Amino acid sequence: MTLAYFLVVAAVLAVVSLFYLGISQDFQVRSDANLAPRIQPIDIEAFRNLMDPAEREYLRRRLPGGEFREVQRRRLVAMAAYVRTASQNATVLIDIGNQSLSASDPQTAAAGRQLADNAHTLQVNATYALLRIWAAWLWPDFDRPTITILNSYERLNGSAMLLGRLQNPSAPVRISATS
Repeated sequence: MTLAYFLVVAAVLAVVSLFYLGISQDFQVRSDANLAPRIQPIDIEAFRNLMDPAEREYLRRRLPGGEFREVQRRRLVAMAAYVRTASQNATVLIDIGNQSLSASDPQTAAAGRQLADNAHTLQVNATYALLRIWAAWLWPDFDRPTITILNSYERLNGSAMLLGRLQNPSAPVRISATS
């Protein structure tokens, strides 16, 4: 029973910490200078491989139990790093989207709104995915973290590319290494 209370308190503290970090990043003053260089491209194929249930099952069949759990925990740590990077990129893209809302071109303003909305969705999905990743890290037999984060990131990538083409056709914004 004590372990259950400890886990509930730890989960609440983790959620509060993630929420605080997200809010504090949203209220930071950002310059209107070029935000695009702050984006860290993500290797989508490597990320997809980490999230692939078939890959996990392959490792489970091929490795002894203890070794599988060790490898799986390393994969989960890498997965969490990808999710954190995606969330940080989303923060930058929210700023880029919000800056484009004042554009005189209605198509650019609409693309900026779509980018900001997709970035907010990604941040929500990233928080959820991180919670599931850390639960899976504690219990390697726990259900896999959802693939929703990949879908959100790919949608965000499309929105960023569209806005980049509208604002500066010669230098589109790239948030994934394989796009």
